[in-house]
Amino acid sequence: MKSQTVALFALVFAAVGFAHDHHHEDQIPLNYVKYPYQAVYPGDNEVTADSIFSGITTFAKLPWVQCLGKDRDTTFDIAFIGAPFDTGTSYRPGARFGPAGIRAGSRRLTLYGGYNVPLEVNPFHSGLKIVDCGDIPVTPYDNKFAIQQIEGGHRELLHRPAFSPLGNDALTGKPLVPISVDGKNHPRVVTLGGDHTIVLPLLRSIHSAYGPISVIHFDSHLDTWKPSVFGGAPSDQAAINHGTYFYWASQEGLIKNGSSIASILFPCLPTPITECFDPRPADYANDDASGFRRIEAREIDTIGTDGIIKRIRETVGDRPVYLSIDIDSIDPAFAPATGTPETGGWSTRELRTIIRGLDGLHIVSADIVEVAPAYDTNAELTTMAAADVLFEVISVMAKTPLGKVAN
Repeated sequence: MKSQTVALFALVFAAVGFAHDHHHEDQIPLNYVKYPYQAVYPGDNEVTADSIFSGITTFAKLPWVQCLGKDRDTTFDIAFIGAPFDTGTSYRPGARFGPAGIRAGSRRLTLYGGYNVPLEVNPFHSGLKIVDCGDIPVTPYDNKFAIQQIEGGHRELLHRPAFSPLGNDALTGKPLVPISVDGKNHPRVVTLGGDHTIVLPLLRSIHSAYGPISVIHFDSHLDTWKPSVFGGAPSDQAAINHGTYFYWASQEGLIKNGSSIASILFPCLPTPITECFDPRPADYANDDASGFRRIEAREIDTIGTDGIIKRIRETVGDRPVYLSIDIDSIDPAFAPATGTPETGGWSTRELRTIIRGLDGLHIVSADIVEVAPAYDTNAELTTMAAADVLFEVISVMAKTPLGKVAN
């Protein structure tokens, strides 16, 4: 009996010691595989729709990698990263919970395996290493410091070497070389906002690898207002917000601005302007000066999605491009949970169609912003729409490497 008691105590002691030796950061979500980092998704004739609601929620059940922590040496091809910042918004706050909401809305993206029928690609089975890096730690108390945190976190991910080599050109068979200005093969970073202020630090990060970048901007607002107009700039920090970040990006030389409306260097497409949003003539003039051409939401009634796609592609050409998507470009009938909703926008289907029309463009990175889950329906309409839009984005990314044939 005594020997049994001693053995029992030894077993308990060993168990307690094991518990104390176990590190929390070594845990990974239920049903995920750590090596390789490619998530396990069903293929043809395999079981689907199997408990996708279980486990820790990452984007599309991707492997969770602590890219800014203990896994800071891990490489990848596409990384999702959250930027939970919403203290630059002018109307309804709540986008700090956007990253968590979008991840929840993405749970059924791989319900049937993740194959994108119109684009004929499964981005999760494309051979790319795609991970969810969690969120950038963002303070809610100091906007200046938070913006620095966002830029620093994004830059740290962007400047890691890509996991996969560029390979050869599909048409010529010749080796591809990077399109970045520093000559390196950078991974792509998809940022989950957060209000739209976050795009200023993101573009600062992008500039460090690609120089002045062309931007495709889907939004129901211009976001190029002068700080003296939008909010009145009561302080230097208040001058940077979700309505002025593109003004500052233009001033800092982060985007490819043109000197006149006719210039071929007008690289950016702001924005489906919705019917109820009524900018003043001076706002359009300032938007022109910031280097933007415009497509208005109502034009879809006359030129259709094909016409929208054609004008976008004619504007950006074959230049490297950054994609920024404000969820309020979708009509609130389909995506009500946002900080500054405007009626008269596009449907979720129309926006997804337009993004698929960007197939072949060199999208270097992207974001989706202004998702504020507190205003959503119980059916998670907005967060599902955001996740589905990003599914189209990474499908386009998966088909086009960030390389070109050397001259």
